[in-house]
Amino acid sequence: MSDWLTASQVMERLGLKPQTLYAYVSRGLIEARADGADSRRRLYRAADVERLLHRKARGRRPAAIAEDAISWGEPVLASAITTIARGRLWYRGEDASRLAQTSKLEDVARLLWDCGTQRFPPLFTLVPDGPPLRRIFAVLGERAASDPAMAGRTKKALYLEAASVLDCLVDAIAGRPGQGPIHTRLAAAWGCDDAGSALVRRALVLLADHELNASTFAVRVTASTRASLAACVTAGLAALSGPLHGGMARRVLALMREAEREGLEAALAERLAAGTPLPGFGHPLYPDGDPRAAALLSAFVPPAAYAGMRDTVAALTGEEPNIDFALTAMARHLALPDDVPYLLFAAARCTGWIAHALEQNETGRLIRPRARYTGPEPG
Repeated sequence: MSDWLTASQVMERLGLKPQTLYAYVSRGLIEARADGADSRRRLYRAADVERLLHRKARGRRPAAIAEDAISWGEPVLASAITTIARGRLWYRGEDASRLAQTSKLEDVARLLWDCGTQRFPPLFTLVPDGPPLRRIFAVLGERAASDPAMAGRTKKALYLEAASVLDCLVDAIAGRPGQGPIHTRLAAAWGCDDAGSALVRRALVLLADHELNASTFAVRVTASTRASLAACVTAGLAALSGPLHGGMARRVLALMREAEREGLEAALAERLAAGTPLPGFGHPLYPDGDPRAAALLSAFVPPAAYAGMRDTVAALTGEEPNIDFALTAMARHLALPDDVPYLLFAAARCTGWIAHALEQNETGRLIRPRARYTGPEPG
């Protein structure tokens, strides 16, 4: 099915009258855009129509609707920051893959934060000793315990604080304070040459935001309490640390090691026979392939083992690599430590988390869902 449908197709699928369709559009339930081939006609997002069909099939029970909304269902929060449309990722209407060709993470941060050409002064962070993950949580945790809440503060003050939170996170990842573009600071800390630095820059832009994933939702819930930006980013980092989110790259590495130890076809056959999903391949939001992975993999020649895995999985399952596979392939190509994909995620996604925290703060609303109780009968 096409990503976009005509009005007659939507009305037929949902059994609507024209005025009802227009009401759905005005309420934000169905996204509409102009038809590039005919300026007199509008097209409607097919995914929104499918969600409404599913909700109609389940009925109007509030509990059923709420459960669907939490798990890949109808969006629960309005946002002007990022969307996934036509199989691509867009930051405030700009194609993320195109931005990744030349932009720096700082440029994307200004775009996501909607702060124009705001200049940010260089800062200095005292970075404690220890492995990167411990440094990150130590630096951000200290700020979360002392920084002021967002409530009642001007946008300019919050923009400056946003830049300082991002800067201290980058210092913690690099293991030392630094100045200059974020990608060059991280590349220098990891011993990369100019070509490696360019790949780090590209990856950071592609990872800057991804709509309402688990860590971003955690950030928005925290921001809805008017907590400080550092507290919001700490919430995002906690969610990112899980094996189904930022820890996914380690599962890709485990698959690659299985393939090296047992042989590529044997490792894949064992997982496929058990019905186990292959980490690093496929994405529910990108049925035709993750554009972030394509944009990153196109910028370097993957190591032979990764190229073989990509080609074999495509032949066996038809699944394309996702960004987790691309990041691990890039890290191996540059001979970087195993934790670099997570660290890249943290540095880049901090910009998106802050954007969502600022946007949520502007709404003035507390996010407080209700639970559908399934325990013993009270009393």
